[in-house]
Amino acid sequence: MRSLLLLFVFLAAVAQAEFTLEQQQVPLEVLPKDPALAKVVLLAGAPSNKPGQHEYFAGCALLMDWLRQAPGVAPVMVAEGWPKNEAVLEGARCVVIYMDGGDKLSFLTPDRWARMQALAAAGTGLVILHQAIDCPADRAADFKAWFGAVFQSDIGCRGHWDVQFDSVPAHPINQGLTTFALPKDGWLYNLHFAEKGVTPLLACPMPDSSRKNEAAKAHAGRAETVAWAYERPAGGRSFGFTGCDLHANWANENQRKLLLNGILWTSKLEVPAQGLASTTTPEALAKNWDRKVFLKKPVKATK
Repeated sequence: MRSLLLLFVFLAAVAQAEFTLEQQQVPLEVLPKDPALAKVVLLAGAPSNKPGQHEYFAGCALLMDWLRQAPGVAPVMVAEGWPKNEAVLEGARCVVIYMDGGDKLSFLTPDRWARMQALAAAGTGLVILHQAIDCPADRAADFKAWFGAVFQSDIGCRGHWDVQFDSVPAHPINQGLTTFALPKDGWLYNLHFAEKGVTPLLACPMPDSSRKNEAAKAHAGRAETVAWAYERPAGGRSFGFTGCDLHANWANENQRKLLLNGILWTSKLEVPAQGLASTTTPEALAKNWDRKVFLKKPVKATK
């Protein structure tokens, strides 16, 4: 009986890890033919959570399609969290990290960590999304130095709820954005921010019921920063956004523009005055979801 159970778990894990036929059509780790183009590497994490949440592969595939429309940009997508050919990272203008965080981060091994350190030291732009801002406590100092912020459970909180952004401060990443709402997304907040170089981009109130530690409770009612820009002291730029849990919210033009502008800015490319435009359709949003064998019901945004 135990052997059968272990076999089932193994087969289920293999099935979950396999790419779908649709995903197999997405070009992975294809290097740009023109070295003059700004290479943007999109690191999509392994399958996670329920269908419609943590759709890292599908989200990065969308970003790749939109970035192809940006002049001078060559997006390169990587699946399962880390390139099989690490030459993909060489000369990257920007690396986008969209995956589970904590102990599930794909670059915790010494060799991969050293590669990330080298990217930061070289001035590579860094973009970090959703749970990827969470890391083991012994890595927090490096994370804060790379990304300008880090989630740690001593003061940080997380959860799912509707948010409303009523203010859009002036910054190149916010060009073209208007006030907007995102329903039912997942958020991490009350981060440890770097002492210098961080510019808050979007902040919103969080439910006081979500404040689960004393440090967070001390700031009841405060608007919490969930998107920020960071000018690293040694050179290079970083951008972070703790949303992007709910795949349906890619339908929101402001979310798309925020992310695309952030990628351009960290790549040290010009952000259009009205932001980088993009379009999508329900059919495009339904493509390339991960195979998630245990959880079948999709999660949809409310109107």
